[in-house]
Amino acid sequence: MKVFSIHSDFITITQLLKAFGLINSGGQAKYFLLENTVLLNNVQITERGKKIYPKDKVQIGVDLYLIKHD
Repeated sequence: MKVFSIHSDFITITQLLKAFGLINSGGQAKYFLLENTVLLNNVQITERGKKIYPKDKVQIGVDLYLIKHD
């Protein structure tokens, strides 16, 4: 499991995907979430504005990330 630090109270899944370099723009998030399995605390998400908070676990493919507050 990898750790990803955020500097605010939450981050959206779109911002997270951009930070990981998986998408280049917010508009691509909708299609990425439709074509790939992204789990938030073991529940699949499809909404690009979904908020992710510290202590949440995000799985993108086989990669698992723990979100923590910096």
